[in-house]
Amino acid sequence: MAGIAAATTALVAAAAVPAAADTTASTTTTFAVTAAELAITAPTTATLPDATPGGSTSGALGTVSVTDGRAALDASWVATATLDAPFTTGTGTTPETIPAANVTYDPGAAIDPTPPGEFTPGSPGTLDSPVTAMSHTTGSGANSVSWNPTLTIAVPSGAVAGTYTGTVVHSVA
Repeated sequence: MAGIAAATTALVAAAAVPAAADTTASTTTTFAVTAAELAITAPTTATLPDATPGGSTSGALGTVSVTDGRAALDASWVATATLDAPFTTGTGTTPETIPAANVTYDPGAAIDPTPPGEFTPGSPGTLDSPVTAMSHTTGSGANSVSWNPTLTIAVPSGAVAGTYTGTVVHSVA
């Protein structure tokens, strides 16, 4: 019996010794980076100061913003401004029309740019063809910027009195 007791004691002692434990563990983790759109916003209305025939008027249009949520490797874009039709009053006869060539758009400086990348305001230009308002280059991922453009309108000396209306169109691509 002494032999059985010794064997039982040896067996219990062997069972009490812990096995070697793992010292590392790995967890493979995944997630998605989602993309949004490239979008532009601008004020729906703006009112400039009054002007006289042969004079001019100038004023800020209000904040225009581009938000690029495409999360692209190349997040370049160009925002442009143009006039959809001449400024007109009344029935839009020649003396009731201010052509787009008399309308100058100056984008001004970039406001609150959110990198990465470089934001470059365009040069002032007349709206008889699209002008670059702002561009974004050398960046990836999401970005955004705003600007407050100034519109200057040279009123022809033959212009008649009235309230002139025109629409500045901003776009981004």
